Amino acid sequence: MSRVGKKPIKIPEKAEIGIKDNLITVKGEKGTLSRQIHPLISIDIRDNQIFVQASSENRKIFAMQGLMRSLINNMIIGVTKGFERELKVVGIGYRAELSGNYILFNLGYSHQINYELADGISATVDKNNVIKLFGIDKAVVGRIAASIRQLRPPDAYKGKGIMYSDEKIRTKAGKTGTTTTK
Repeated sequence: MSRVGKKPIKIPEKAEIGIKDNLITVKGEKGTLSRQIHPLISIDIRDNQIFVQASSENRKIFAMQGLMRSLINNMIIGVTKGFERELKVVGIGYRAELSGNYILFNLGYSHQINYELADGISATVDKNNVIKLFGIDKAVVGRIAASIRQLRPPDAYKGKGIMYSDEKIRTKAGKTGTTTTK
């Protein structure tokens, strides 16, 4: 049995839940999210809580039960509080700048990179090197943060690049010069 799937989800006062034809819709003060429910999973709303139940005693169905519970919980958190991901740009001359719906990056390449933000995602740039992404869908915020990180992944030797704010980069020792005497 899925331990995560058995936990009920409390519905906050600010959120409205609607289920129709295997589609769950969550409305909140920040927006609206919808998701298809797996056909072998049933959802029951009672006592201001959501219960996710599996239709059969199968290991894969229990895994799907836990997944659906986590996805629904993330939808509720997203429309009430929202999600945030923070990135740091580290390196001499490396910087980011917000321009409308674009983030302009100078990352040591011969050209400037214009990164367009997806719909529903907003960003702020502090001190030209701290990027904060905001959104209601956790998967989209994470995907955008990962694609921005891929523009210049952190270097293991110098520690330069774009990294998550909570990421620790272990730098390697470089090559040591050898002297040969004859």
